[in-house]
Amino acid sequence: MTEPRPFTSKHYLAYAVLLLIFGAGIWLVLLTGSHLHSQRAVSALPAESSAVSSAPASTDPSQPESHRQKSIFRDNLRNPLTILLLQLIVIIVIGRLAGKLFQTIGQPPVLGEIVAGIVLGPSLLGWLSPAAMTFLFPASSMVTLRLLSQIGVVLFMFIVGVELDVSNLRQRAHTAIMVSHASIVMPFFLGVALSLLLFDSLAPITTSFIAFALFLGIAMSVTAFPVLARILADRRMSMTHLGSVALTCAAVDDVTAWCMLAFVVAVAQSGSFAASVLTIVLVVVFICVMLFMVRPLLARLTASFFKDELPESGEKESRGLVAGVLVFVLGCALLTEAIGIHSLFGAFLAGVVMPANAGLRVLLKERLETISRVALLPLFFAFTGLRMQIRLINDWESWVICAAIVAVAIAGKLGAGMLAAKWTGMNWRDSFSLGVLMNTRGLVELIVLNIGYDLGILSARAFAMLVLMALVTTFMTGPLLSLVKSERGREPLVRA
Repeated sequence: MTEPRPFTSKHYLAYAVLLLIFGAGIWLVLLTGSHLHSQRAVSALPAESSAVSSAPASTDPSQPESHRQKSIFRDNLRNPLTILLLQLIVIIVIGRLAGKLFQTIGQPPVLGEIVAGIVLGPSLLGWLSPAAMTFLFPASSMVTLRLLSQIGVVLFMFIVGVELDVSNLRQRAHTAIMVSHASIVMPFFLGVALSLLLFDSLAPITTSFIAFALFLGIAMSVTAFPVLARILADRRMSMTHLGSVALTCAAVDDVTAWCMLAFVVAVAQSGSFAASVLTIVLVVVFICVMLFMVRPLLARLTASFFKDELPESGEKESRGLVAGVLVFVLGCALLTEAIGIHSLFGAFLAGVVMPANAGLRVLLKERLETISRVALLPLFFAFTGLRMQIRLINDWESWVICAAIVAVAIAGKLGAGMLAAKWTGMNWRDSFSLGVLMNTRGLVELIVLNIGYDLGILSARAFAMLVLMALVTTFMTGPLLSLVKSERGREPLVRA
């Protein structure tokens, strides 16, 4: 192969002539075409006179050029795509800044992103400047914002399922089942009992007491597995005995709570228990098929991509694998939505049945988690913030009810978790720490509350109170763990 010859002045001259000739040709073609366009426009003018007469004033050629440019700019700025892009920029920037701020005070960044979503809603921005909130979040954009946020939550719940380590459930089944179920049964009972007092004042007229009571019980029972995992990682507790037990308990809690939520959604959408039997049967069949048929099949299909937990295939094959998994996740979400429960349950179960291969899980988290957490989940926080109207809690009676909800949530979750841990053999200090961790609700609680709001089970005032409860119980986790000051990584959990 011969070496290319260096450019000389002849080459540069030929290059300039080439550009000049073809540039002139392009200019002549455009000039000719513009004449054709003007003739066509003149000939079509009588037929389109009605359309021209109805054109907006911003396109009137009699207006000054500066005014026309401003009108065009304003119209472009209110284009649906432009609004969505502006919303994404504002939400992501504010969310990241709030996350960094909360991280500096020892709180999980996701809590700052949740607060940022509330700040952008009517609770603060709408109160300070209603015009700014209306400009940034016009009513016409809410459908698009909601759908995009739901896609983000579907991907997020899939990652939650992927992070669930089933082997840990088997190794610590005794403690995990006892603590997690105690921290579900007790707050669930307290929530149902509390609904007797709150139904008349907080439940929408169209909802039944059974649906309201069951959903309030679920809202009291949820533990935020992802937030808890990040709190443990930030405090370097993930590899300690207490951290492992806490993660296992939260995993069992999540699985149980989501199964219960599927049942509650089936009852709420069917209107009665009898009418929801078919939905419940279909859910049970779906779970069995996923666990006993789909899970082994996925293990065989993905085995060729990985060897010794390392990717064996190239980038092209990896993209194909991720695309196939994404179709599988969306298909599971679609199926559970069609059955009559929420799409998030299908996405969560799709993550649970993923093969226990570290390489596969790392690949899926790298490809799917980033876009979900960075771009789409902040949309969910903003959408939740736009729904939350803290000004509905506007009198002392409402604040007393809100305080009672928070107190019941803490007593049921933290108290039951602590007592159950102590009963399994833990010392009081670690039992209290485990109860504090189980009391963390965070993002998962917001997902549950939005489901209840969408189904019409929760009123706007109840939704605002329960969102505050989720924030308080999540915010208190870090300070209480710091207050305990236990040597978690060095002390044995079980006393002789």
